[in-house]
Amino acid sequence: MTAMAIAGTNRRERVTLGGRVHTELRELLMSGELAPGQKMSLRNVAEALGTSMTPVREAVARLVAEQSLEVLPNRAVRVPLMTRERFRELTTVRLAVEGYAVEEAARRRTEADLAAMRCFEDAFLAEARSPRPQAERAVRSNKELHFAVYRAAGLPTLVGIIEGLWLKIGPVLNLDLKVSPERLKTGGATEHHRRLVAAVEAGDGCAARSALVDDIKGAASFIESTGRLLDEAGPDLNRHPVGALAPEGETQPERDIATAHLGSR
Repeated sequence: MTAMAIAGTNRRERVTLGGRVHTELRELLMSGELAPGQKMSLRNVAEALGTSMTPVREAVARLVAEQSLEVLPNRAVRVPLMTRERFRELTTVRLAVEGYAVEEAARRRTEADLAAMRCFEDAFLAEARSPRPQAERAVRSNKELHFAVYRAAGLPTLVGIIEGLWLKIGPVLNLDLKVSPERLKTGGATEHHRRLVAAVEAGDGCAARSALVDDIKGAASFIESTGRLLDEAGPDLNRHPVGALAPEGETQPERDIATAHLGSR
């Protein structure tokens, strides 16, 4: 094999690994398993996924470019904090875009789509009813249920747009479902989910949108009431170059992303 061919093979392997890391981190962000302000050790991510630093750095660089992660002045990487104004903007967009998606899902859903929705609805309900609910499982089931409905619309481009929204809003949803076991039981999500799935099954787009709106607005109202959203944006900490990502700039937070999540999956 020529040197050029070897180099090409190595690049393809690195791209594949980088894509895998990117997918893993996207999933954590979208499902709400990571909290705003939570920091990341690139080295720990690499160790948890069994890769070198290079694909991790490339995946994180993509997420920084997508404004899903940010680089701090000391070159550490963290999940961005959220201002109240930004949260309200994202919520407004979600109501419009995701509302349309569930209406389309009610028109186009198949039996396979409904089976997937019921599966994730049952998983969420099991955690809500458990005397010792696992918050990580609850937030993941919540995300999977929502996207099972959105995919039923049969519009991949629309699903991609919604994924982009959840990359930004997902960590903040952490503040609703993971705040306490009691909140999981009494927050209303289980009833909203039941109404949503029932409406999609019945082909009632208007009712499906109503259930989704109640779900989104209920969570948004509670999140704002926690006082954990910033009143205004601080200095732009996201303007450090991607090249600044380096292991010597890492800091060890109380609960690192890799050790808290990736290593246990």
